[in-house]
Order: sequence, then C-alpha cells, then structure tokens
Amino acid sequence: MIDYQTALDDLKRYGFAPAVGAVGAAIATVMDPNRHGHLSHWNSLLNTLPALNVDRFDLKQDCIQIGTADALNPHQAQLLNAALSELIPWRKGPYDIFGVHIDTEWRSDFKWNRLKDRIDDLHQRLVLDVGSGSGYHCWRMHGAGARLVIGLEPMLRYVFQFYLIKHFLPELPVHQLPLTLEQFIPAVSKFDTVFSMGVLYHRRSPLDHLQQLKQCLRPKGQLVLETLVIDDEKATVLCPEDRYAKMRNVWFIPSPAMLERWLSRLGFGKIEKIDISPTTVEEQRSTAWSSDESLADFLDPKDTSITLEGYPAPLRAIYTAYKS
Repeated sequence: MIDYQTALDDLKRYGFAPAVGAVGAAIATVMDPNRHGHLSHWNSLLNTLPALNVDRFDLKQDCIQIGTADALNPHQAQLLNAALSELIPWRKGPYDIFGVHIDTEWRSDFKWNRLKDRIDDLHQRLVLDVGSGSGYHCWRMHGAGARLVIGLEPMLRYVFQFYLIKHFLPELPVHQLPLTLEQFIPAVSKFDTVFSMGVLYHRRSPLDHLQQLKQCLRPKGQLVLETLVIDDEKATVLCPEDRYAKMRNVWFIPSPAMLERWLSRLGFGKIEKIDISPTTVEEQRSTAWSSDESLADFLDPKDTSITLEGYPAPLRAIYTAYKS
C-alpha cells in the first residue's frame, strides 16, 4: 500500500498546510480500490519488493541508477524483475535498477538535456512537475538540487512505477500524488518552479491549464513549459479533426507566436523560447519495456514529415516564463 503521509508531511513542512486536508481527501477518493481494478494487485507488487539499504544511486546521469546488481540475491532479483515487468509499459526513463536496464519508450533524458542549462538553478527550490509519468524528471530535478519535488500523475500505473522506485529511496523529498492539476491546486502559491511537459495539448482548455499553472507559482516563480507546436510564423493553432498521431486526446497545437500570445494574455512575463526540436525515432520508439506502437507507427510511411492523418509531424518547443 502506498503511504502518502510523508508527502503530506513535507507539504506542511514547506508551507502548504492549508492545502493538505483537501489533497489528502482527493487522494483517498482516487485510491479507493473499488474505483480501479488493478489497485490491489499493484499494491501487492510493492509489498513483495525486497527491503534493501541502497548505498549507491545517481540521479544526475542520463540513465538514473539505483543500486547495483551484486546487491541482490537470486530470489530478490526475481521479485524485482517480476514487479518491473508487471508494470509495463514504461514510458519515461531510462533507469538502471539494481542492474536491470529499463529502456523506456521515451528517452526522457533528451528533453532534460535540452532544458537543464537554460532554466533557473533548481538548488533549494520547491518544484512541481505536472504530468510526471514514472517520475523520471522528478528524480532529475532533485538531482539538480531541488529541496522538494511534487509530481502530479493521474495515470495510476505510472504512479506505481514511481513508488516502486521510491521504495528504494524513501528518505528523499521527492513525491508523486495520483492527482490532476485541477485536483491539486494548492491554497497557497509557493512553488519556485512549475514544470508542465507534454500536457498542454491534451487539455481541452489550454488557457485554463496555463492559468492553473500560474496559480501554483510564487511571485517571480518560473514556469517551464514543453509542448507540441506547429511550424508557422503566424499566430495560429491546429485543432485536429479527430486524431493526431493516432492520439484522440489532442485538442490544440499552437504556433510559437500563438503560444507566446496565450502566455502574455495571462500575465506571464519574460517569455522565452529556449528550444524547438522535432521528435525523432531515437527519442521515442518501441522497446522491450514498452513494446506497443510508438512514433514510427504514427507517421506516414511514405512521408515522415507528416502524421498518418496528414498533419505536421511532432515538433516540440520549450518555453520559460515568469509569474509577475
């Protein structure tokens, strides 16, 4: 069973006490076993994990390393491999967990390396990561010096992936809550840095999402926003007729000029585009740990500059902006 009390205690410790009651109640509702058929099984997986003292871990390298292969006996290695495999697909990573290399669908280190030297130093910062998946970027944020990292992830399989890793690093101030941003928005705005990466285009109301991110920031706090954009100098937006790259839940893909207008209209300042890169099959691809379809299956096989639906292939931009 995942114990969220440490996360709630850390929220209190760092000044979020007015929000803790509502956050705790929301977690209790979401984690009700009657609401999700896999919860009991996934909780049992966590309960089978060996109790180990991890004397070696590295959150600063591209492949997050936790423990070494020689720290496990054969029975412990079998239990760990079984738990990791039960939680496939692994989307965000990569990880090396006691010698098991998890080659995730996304090379999330590519994205991290594009932004890590272009954002404000995370040392001693309170950080929120919205849509954190398995928590890869949360661990990298703490590795970069953040004193508290809170990830928000409503997809419970990915929450359990995070807590499988957290099982071996229980003392670190890195937590993940099984909530959407709407369920979490704290009563006090105290985060120094808020990340939203790969979320905006999934929101039916992107302006509301940006406003909610702003609500979480302290004055002068930094937003780090990564999202799909379309290559157009004009302020325009693509609204797919049905699917985009086989995804049903893509609503609005703005041009950079339109995205900058949205941020400006909502009162963000010092808006800066720090990167724009096409998504490649080196960054997103099928692996043994995520063996279903991936980017190569979403593009037109005769023209990889467009999706199967005929829209421009994925292009991703990273912006920073500040709450006034």
